[in-house]
Amino acid sequence: MKVTNEKTENSQVFLTIEMDQSEVEESTEKAFQKLVKRVNVPGFRKGKAPRAVLERHVGKETLVNDMLEELVPQAYEKALEEQEIEAIARPQIEVVQTEPVIFKAVVPLRPVVRLGDYHQIRLEPEPVEVTEETVDAVVEQLRHQHASWEPVERPVGLGDLVTLTVESTIEGETFINQNGAQYQVIGESVAPAPGFAEQLVGMIKDEEKEFEISFPDDYSREEVAGKEASFRVTVTEIKQENLPEVTDEFATQVDAEFKDVKALREKIDADMKTRAEDRAKQNYEERAIEAVVEISEVEFPPVLAEAEVHELLDDQSRRLQMQGLTMEQYLKAMNKTGEELHEEMHPIAEKRVTRGLVLGKLSEEEKIEVSDSDIDTEITKMVESAAEDRREDMKKVLSTPQAHDSLKQTLLSRKTVQRIVEIAKGSIETDTTLKEEEE
Repeated sequence: MKVTNEKTENSQVFLTIEMDQSEVEESTEKAFQKLVKRVNVPGFRKGKAPRAVLERHVGKETLVNDMLEELVPQAYEKALEEQEIEAIARPQIEVVQTEPVIFKAVVPLRPVVRLGDYHQIRLEPEPVEVTEETVDAVVEQLRHQHASWEPVERPVGLGDLVTLTVESTIEGETFINQNGAQYQVIGESVAPAPGFAEQLVGMIKDEEKEFEISFPDDYSREEVAGKEASFRVTVTEIKQENLPEVTDEFATQVDAEFKDVKALREKIDADMKTRAEDRAKQNYEERAIEAVVEISEVEFPPVLAEAEVHELLDDQSRRLQMQGLTMEQYLKAMNKTGEELHEEMHPIAEKRVTRGLVLGKLSEEEKIEVSDSDIDTEITKMVESAAEDRREDMKKVLSTPQAHDSLKQTLLSRKTVQRIVEIAKGSIETDTTLKEEEE
């Protein structure tokens, strides 16, 4: 056997393997011995037909294929051993020719991660502020949620709630046909079509109106994008919104725990500040991770990104099932093929693999570890946060080895991100700082 190491690229090694004739003959004989015991050859007892007769009966190609199934995997493993190559996944193998037998193997290798000087990263946290205007906006939303609607005898205006009879077609096909549909007339709304709300403004009760609307080419629903819809609409009722005044009584209606408007606004302010701090924390973590990734060099075989794509697609399929949909229905609604969706997922998968490898390398560099007590503490938190009648079941599930491994990875990632944040904030002494002080 002759092995040629052509090149190493993208954490893959490209091998060309040419088999000796003696090795081919030995594998051919083994393949023949197995095949002759399975095939009935007229005029011979099973297992007794000569090789030449068997070849004529089943075709030489069948015997060659069986021989390759026997020969190629063994030759590949031997080539890895000779070349001292450590593969991390199955190779891509292509048989180039059979006389002599030559095949090529693309072997995925361990990723290579070279971290930049992440100890020098410094990022300023985003300021967290909740303004009076922000609180006012939430109070206004609450007014709309607790508003009442009353019929009016006047033309339709923006903000009104109307009851409609709608008939519409696109290219002769039915688009929307509804009787008694309720629709809030909100300016610049794109549902059910851009400009539909504006067409209703000024109509009076029992008035019928016909109009056409052209959908833009980039409309979110691809099946109607770039097409024209014809509408016939009749307004059967018009209601206007009556907003409650912001009084202590209104505050109590929102929640009985609020005795006055001041208590309501204080609660809104506190809740929004908490959410803003959570968002700022998540944004800071993302910025810190991106900063480390940006100064790092990462090389990995394409098979890792491909595996991540399949993981993403499986996750999406599970989410669709929870909504009562299949992947086929989703693809049809989005007017996409499976191949197009697969291609769209690739950049996302590559980014996830890159980030994961960088975080993994950094956790090694920083010697970050997760102890059994860390896992036990996390399990206790998760169980205590669950409903009381589900705690025992959850505890059993979380006590399995698979759950422990998953939690360990989650906690390791969490600790690693926290270390990155501490470095970016300059809140810990790094090895670089200590070395400089020693010097």
